[in-house]
Amino acid sequence: MRNFKIYLLGVAAMLFSTSCLDKDPTHAILADQSITTVEEANQAVMGIYSDFMSRYLYSGNLTLLPDIQSDLVYAVNGYSNTYGDIWRWNINPTNADIEAVYGSLYKVIGDCNFFFEQVAKWENDLVDDDAYEKLEAYKGEVHFARALAYSELIKCFCKAYDPATAKDELGVVLVSSYSNPGEMKRASLYDSYQFVLDDLAKAYDYLEPEEGTTLVASDYYDSPYFNEFTVQALMARVYLYMQDWDNAIKYSSELIDSKLYLLSSATTVYTNDMSYYDYMWKYDASTETIWKVGFLPTSYGGALGQVFLNFDEISYRPDYVPGQAALNTYEGNDLRYISFFQDMPTGYSHGLVWPLLVKYYGNMEFVSNYRIYHVNMPKVFRLSEQYLIRAEAYCRKEDFGKASADISTLCQARYQTYGSATLTAENWLDEIDKERLRELFMEGFRLQDLKRWGKGFERKPQEQSVSDGSSLKIEAGNPLFVWPIPQHELDLPGSAIEPNESNK
Repeated sequence: MRNFKIYLLGVAAMLFSTSCLDKDPTHAILADQSITTVEEANQAVMGIYSDFMSRYLYSGNLTLLPDIQSDLVYAVNGYSNTYGDIWRWNINPTNADIEAVYGSLYKVIGDCNFFFEQVAKWENDLVDDDAYEKLEAYKGEVHFARALAYSELIKCFCKAYDPATAKDELGVVLVSSYSNPGEMKRASLYDSYQFVLDDLAKAYDYLEPEEGTTLVASDYYDSPYFNEFTVQALMARVYLYMQDWDNAIKYSSELIDSKLYLLSSATTVYTNDMSYYDYMWKYDASTETIWKVGFLPTSYGGALGQVFLNFDEISYRPDYVPGQAALNTYEGNDLRYISFFQDMPTGYSHGLVWPLLVKYYGNMEFVSNYRIYHVNMPKVFRLSEQYLIRAEAYCRKEDFGKASADISTLCQARYQTYGSATLTAENWLDEIDKERLRELFMEGFRLQDLKRWGKGFERKPQEQSVSDGSSLKIEAGNPLFVWPIPQHELDLPGSAIEPNESNK
């Protein structure tokens, strides 16, 4: 396993005057310098990890926009209009926040392709077994990074997967070569997901430990690096989205049954004033985190909590506050509520007092030692999601007993007291919906969940909510559940990229 060390590698600013599919890697290894050694390959991989620190990805837009667009939060009177068009569903193909997600994900892909192209020139000449094994591991990490980036592009810019129609639906532009990217044309949704699965299979082959290796839990949980279980976590998620229930169960089960990860208990005390669950959110460390984006006080990405708190050392002026309907889904003894929300007065002239989202108040070491507020390390894969994936897949197969057991296991780690869940053919979707909302609040899943379940939603005004957007009824199948392809990608000379319905 890698030691925890984040390298300070410069990340270039997004330049949208050129195509998002044509980016030079700008880290320790530059395009005109080449990767010629195993150590340089390692530095290039560190650069790819640095890509994921972008405030346009998990520490910002990619996490926040889907949930702000949905039914979880309301804009507050006096807000700064940050992400305002997203919240109002006034999203057009030139939206800079959407462009930033698209461009940042293709930047990851471009850097991965550059890595593969460079190491292919000399990897077969390696004679040192240790160096060869290191390079194999690096290749596994890069295959995973590319798969992850493509999976997020598909989630944001494509329709929900239906096995019956996937070969006829638009996917994403698949680029596997840095020097010869090929025609700028979208593959089918089926082929796009197959590309992700192929990359994940290669990643697992490269990252899987040798037979007989003793796995130590502390080498795996809370890792900022990819490993074989990170691969399984994404496989389970992708197969759920593809409606392949058997494989979703298979890969989530392999991860759960490994016993290397444990749910962080909300009732077990870590220190005098916090549980293990509290500690996960306050200090970004836990036994249930499968992969997180690692930050240091001197090297970090965006501030996930900024728009929910905007603390200026004097008062809180949130742009968005939790919706009352979402808050009402939490039961009285659900300890997630007190970990996520806190009643506080705002600094606005209207004096709103509301349960503000404090889930991303900030890593307390950053806050205490450096006065860096609202910066938390994104926990992209957690064990709790795997239980939710498996429970939903079991429900799809009408195995409600096993699904109920998984929800019970999760809730017993989150509630003050909890008996057992009872999922049935009549209630399972509503129960899974509510449990995913409660567990994954503002982690970037909500819009995709509504899209794949074929659900709409309705907002109704609440205290001091901005009028434009508070009375909003979104029907299932609304074109903006699928984000528009950035206009500059469609307009480039030679582009054959087809638009989404939301582009029109």
